[in-house]
Amino acid sequence: MGPIVRRIDDPDEPGPDVRLAEQRDVPAIAATLTVALADSRWTRWALPDDGRMQRLTRLNELDAAHRGVATQTAWITEDVDAVAVWEPPAGAEGTRPLPDDVRSAIARELPYLGAGRARVVAETEALVTAALPDGPHWRLRHLGVRPSARRRGLAAAVLAPVLVRCDAEKTQAAVAVTSWANVRFFRGFGFQPTETTRTTDDELPLWVLVREPLALS
Repeated sequence: MGPIVRRIDDPDEPGPDVRLAEQRDVPAIAATLTVALADSRWTRWALPDDGRMQRLTRLNELDAAHRGVATQTAWITEDVDAVAVWEPPAGAEGTRPLPDDVRSAIARELPYLGAGRARVVAETEALVTAALPDGPHWRLRHLGVRPSARRRGLAAAVLAPVLVRCDAEKTQAAVAVTSWANVRFFRGFGFQPTETTRTTDDELPLWVLVREPLALS
C-alpha cells in the first residue's frame, strides 16, 4: 500500500486521506474519471459520438491510470472518489520516467480513440505544450471527482501533495482548461491564465494557467 497523507496542505486539520495510486487502482481511476468527465465540453469535443463512453474509459485507463501509476504521479482518495494525475518535471525525485510500453500504448491507441477528432486534438495538444512554462514544472493532466462526492474538498485534497511540493521546491505548476468555470476553480489554488486562445478548430476556448510557487512562512 502507498503512503497515506492526511491534508498535506494542513496536517493539523482533519480531511480526506489521500495516497499515491497503485496498479490495483487502475480500473477505479478510469471509472472515476469517466463518470466525472462524461458530460464535459472537452469530452464531447474530443471524442466521437460512436462509443464515446467506452473510448473515454480506455483513454482514462491509459493516459491517466497507467501513466500516473507507472510514473508515481497519481494521487487518489482512499475510496478513489477523486483523482489527480500529473506530468512531473524530468527527473523529479520520487517519480519514474514513463515506461516505453505505456508510452507506446498511448501513442498507438489515442488516434484510434479519437477517430475523426484525433488530428485536431493532437494539434491542440501541441498548441498547449508550446504555451507551457519553459522551465521545470508539474503539469496537471487529469483531475476528476465523482459527482456523488463533490463539494467535500476532495479535489483540493488530491491536488495538495503536488502543490505543496511545488511551494517547497519553488517549482511552477500548469494546467490547460476549456471552460471559464475551470479557470475560476484553479484560480482558487493560485493558478493564473498566461495564454488565452482557442482549440485549433476554433470550437472551444482554451486557457493555459500557471501557478507560481507560494512563499512559505
